[in-house]
Amino acid sequence: MRGYYFLVKEQVIEQDMFYKDHNVLHYTIKYPLFISDTYHMLAQKLNTLYKTKAVMFERSDIMNLYQMAMVEYEYSVANDFPIRPFEVYVNYEVTYNQNCALSLYFDQYEYTGGAHGLTYRYSDTWNLAKSKKEELTDFFPNTTDVMEFVINNIIEQIELENKKGDSIYFEDYPQRVRESIKKNNFYLSKDGLVIYFQQYDIAPYSSGIPNFLIPYSPLGAEEPTCPYYI
Repeated sequence: MRGYYFLVKEQVIEQDMFYKDHNVLHYTIKYPLFISDTYHMLAQKLNTLYKTKAVMFERSDIMNLYQMAMVEYEYSVANDFPIRPFEVYVNYEVTYNQNCALSLYFDQYEYTGGAHGLTYRYSDTWNLAKSKKEELTDFFPNTTDVMEFVINNIIEQIELENKKGDSIYFEDYPQRVRESIKKNNFYLSKDGLVIYFQQYDIAPYSSGIPNFLIPYSPLGAEEPTCPYYI
């Protein structure tokens, strides 16, 4: 189909890690492999990037967690506590793959004991025609103060939810939104640009990862377009 340039194949690194014959850590790391005739060189560049990130995460972060898991195992045995293996799960979602743009996010879940684990989200958006990573400001070319516009838009959305009685946010959400928002925490969807916050930033754990859609429109975000020669 014209406008879709990247075929995506899932790659997986997975392993159980044992200590004294006990499984103390299981990890699954998923990352994308891109195939493209139109943007072959960029696809290779992104494949190298995401594979390297996955391997480095396995060699560094996973090994650190394995050390923690061994210590936790010894503590649990010494105190006659249940042995709960650590878990790490990294997954990705391609949210936009058209109009010479590619957008995706990764969710990194870690359980290291306690009542529940934590998920951290990060994302990338790529301009395929220019072979460059896009910034938030690239999608608001006619807006003078992009961050202020986005912050006000999010606060207005929360206020509307409050009026409906659907609020899930902390009472001091205006301050938390301003303090927690990160200019790189966004991705594209078919309906608009999505701003997200990490768990606990502006709402309780049970709320998950809060996200806010800014629709594509003259008064919102600008949807990507391809150069005339594509």
